[in-house]
Amino acid sequence: MAGAIVPAIRIQHEDFDVAAEIAGLTKGRADIGAVVTFSGLCRDEQGALSALELEHYPGMAEAEIGRIAAEAVARWPLQGLTVIHRHGKIAPGENIVLVVAASAHRQAAFEAANFLMDYLKSRAPFWKKEHRADGTQGGWVEAKEADDHAADRWTKPRE
Repeated sequence: MAGAIVPAIRIQHEDFDVAAEIAGLTKGRADIGAVVTFSGLCRDEQGALSALELEHYPGMAEAEIGRIAAEAVARWPLQGLTVIHRHGKIAPGENIVLVVAASAHRQAAFEAANFLMDYLKSRAPFWKKEHRADGTQGGWVEAKEADDHAADRWTKPRE
């Protein structure tokens, strides 16, 4: 498709600045009328969690997120798309994931961001391990059936 955007995908240990990512995506772009962001943060689980450790397979994670992002670009008229996912130990309150979807109109940006997060939660190859505030290590966080159901809704024909 001529003029198709190339999504920016980063998997990194370092934190990110949501406002700077939005500014970088939209600078000088008069064709963008809507920007939808989703930023996922580490929860403290009622004070029981000291950190969440995220692991991934380098190369494989980028490829899978790239595949998901390319599908979003094919499905919606986007002018820009950024996906950042962190790895390593992340403390409660810190950023984990960011999706920035930009389009001429809000509906496409909302749907693309929602689609990406549903697939990131259910299909992206990341593993999460809990580190508890009492100094013990928790187990690996199990996938949630609700996340799979959320992603499955995108496989149904659009009305």
